[in-house]
Amino acid sequence: MPGLYTLFRLPGQMNASTTLCNDPGRRKTCREVSAPVNSGESQMRAVVQRVLEAAVKIGEEDVEVGRIGRGILVFLGVGPDDTMEDVYYLAEKTVNLRIFPDEMDKMNLSVLDIGGGVLIISQFTLFGDCRKGRRPSYAGAAPPDLAEALYEAFVLEVRKHTPLTATGRFQKTMRVHLVNDGPVTLLLDSRRQF
Repeated sequence: MPGLYTLFRLPGQMNASTTLCNDPGRRKTCREVSAPVNSGESQMRAVVQRVLEAAVKIGEEDVEVGRIGRGILVFLGVGPDDTMEDVYYLAEKTVNLRIFPDEMDKMNLSVLDIGGGVLIISQFTLFGDCRKGRRPSYAGAAPPDLAEALYEAFVLEVRKHTPLTATGRFQKTMRVHLVNDGPVTLLLDSRRQF
């Protein structure tokens, strides 16, 4: 299991204090990150795909850093107003989605029910705004420090449910390989807008 990230929210503050703590595997040190209290203006977003297998590679050497067999691939985007409440809601919702077939071939089982894996990839482009012009604007995405802290918190929450959790690398160029099963692809957000 990679190093731990710990997030702390101080109650009653307009800005929650988030501490991203030591990860020996990536040689990070603790630092404070400002996390606004949930204002409802943005939402944590996820694209969830049911897969037969998925893997992620980084670097020019194509080093594989995460792989799962049957399970779900989650692309996760963090908004600037997201908090731990968004993490808790979306992690629980994701691992309990009943999108796998039961013995009657009806979508009735979750990734937990089938003992499947979860591959989680950070994806700020889920906040790309394409309404004006031809170049997407990413102004709606969280700043990197907050996004990384909440992404790592999401990973930890999912790992509480299943140890079969793999990840990509935050702010790295990644190549994601998958075999979508179905295909089944779902959009989730922490404020239930879609």
